[in-house]
Amino acid sequence: MMAVNYYTKDGLEKLKAELNELKTKGRADMAKQIAEARDKGDLSENAEYDAAKEAQGLLELRISKLESVVGDARVIDESTIDTSKVSILSTVKIKNKKNNMEVTYQLVAEEEADLKNGKISVQSPIGKGLLGKKKGDKAMIKVPAGDIEFEILDITV
Repeated sequence: MMAVNYYTKDGLEKLKAELNELKTKGRADMAKQIAEARDKGDLSENAEYDAAKEAQGLLELRISKLESVVGDARVIDESTIDTSKVSILSTVKIKNKKNNMEVTYQLVAEEEADLKNGKISVQSPIGKGLLGKKKGDKAMIKVPAGDIEFEILDITV
C-alpha cells in the first residue's frame, strides 16, 4: 500500500492532466505505432513491432503508477501549514555552514520536485534531513558528496 502524498493544487492538476494525456493521446499513438509495425510483415523478426509493444508496456506502467499516485494524493491547504518547523510544502531558507551559501527550497512530493524552480522532494537526502527542524536548528545531512551542515534560517509557506 502506498503512503498518502500531499500536493499543491497546481501540482495535483498537472499530474491529472498528464494522466489524461497518456490515457487518451498516448494510448491512441501507441496503438497506431503497433498497427504500423504489424503491417510491415512477419512479427517473429519484426524489431519495430517488439519495440512498440515494449513501449506500450512502459506507457501502461506509467499510467498505472499515475493512477495510484493521483488516487492516494491529497491537496494541502497552504494556510494550515505550521511554519514553526519544516514540513511538506514549507519553504525553507538554509545556509551551508561550510561555504556560507544561502539557498531557499520548497519541500514537495517526489513527483513535484523541480530543482531548477527550487522545489526538492521530501524523499531526497536534504528534504529528509530538514523535516521537523525549527528555525535556528542545524542539520547534518549526508549527500553523495559527503556530509554537509546546514542552518535553518527561515521557514515560510
